[in-house]
Amino acid sequence: MNEEKIREVLAKVKHPAIDCSLIDLGIVKDIKVEEDKVNITMAFPFPNIPIGNQLVRSVQEPLEKLGLDVEVKTTVMNQEELQNFLKKEGENWKGM
Repeated sequence: MNEEKIREVLAKVKHPAIDCSLIDLGIVKDIKVEEDKVNITMAFPFPNIPIGNQLVRSVQEPLEKLGLDVEVKTTVMNQEELQNFLKKEGENWKGM
């Protein structure tokens, strides 16, 4: 499986409170594929977000169902990424 296919799968993973995919929001930042192993870097808008584990699981589960070994690292968005996230959040907020 290549990065493009992984992105297709993850494009369906939506944020629970924002009507956007985690890719569109910039939360899924980097994807590296080596055979059956996928390394994903997720960038959160701020440290220790309450739904961080839920978001990580929402990315891991569909890929693990495809038989992939998924490792997720988390980081915090830089200022530019945060501004893009906040703009999309404001445009697409649906609440929880």
